[in-house]
Amino acid sequence: MPKPSLRDAILDAGLKEMFRTGYHGTSVRDVTAAAGAPQGSFTNHFRSKELFASEVLDRYFLYVRGLVAEALGDLARTPRERLRSYLDLITGKLAHDGFTRGCLIGDFSLEASGSSEMLREQLDDIFREWRAPFAACIAEAQATGEIASDFDPDQLADFLLASWQGAMLRMKVERSEAALTRFKTIAFQTVFKELP
Repeated sequence: MPKPSLRDAILDAGLKEMFRTGYHGTSVRDVTAAAGAPQGSFTNHFRSKELFASEVLDRYFLYVRGLVAEALGDLARTPRERLRSYLDLITGKLAHDGFTRGCLIGDFSLEASGSSEMLREQLDDIFREWRAPFAACIAEAQATGEIASDFDPDQLADFLLASWQGAMLRMKVERSEAALTRFKTIAFQTVFKELP
């Protein structure tokens, strides 16, 4: 009888470890120990730490896509409310973790994009895909006259995601919600201000 695969357990452990210690700070030994798997199991499933990190990133982005769909797909709310709902949803999840963890996509962008061209390209693709539903929601808000149309929806979506990543970095340093609240307050009283 074949042994059960430890692949999913290793990926789950890798996600937790990379959140905790980063891409460079996480070793294969750390991951296999956290998964309760022999070190050889890692090399049976993954040819390199870089390819492993790529799969961890895919797994994390699948989770993020679900959060985006949950918030932006709530058609009972206006487009502007849906944008705010996403940020509030994420704020709640960050609070649950004591404001110690941010976004693995942002963390990898800072840490791994300079040392891995493969991960840099993957992150670029992720940001492009991630931007699309936000741009569509912003375009809808502009079309209904809910927010101003001074800027292109793609540019505003990029601004929203990039600025939010910056707010999460400050949040991790401050270990509080202050930077997130500050960003939401300013963004929704200026760029995403509701038109009369």
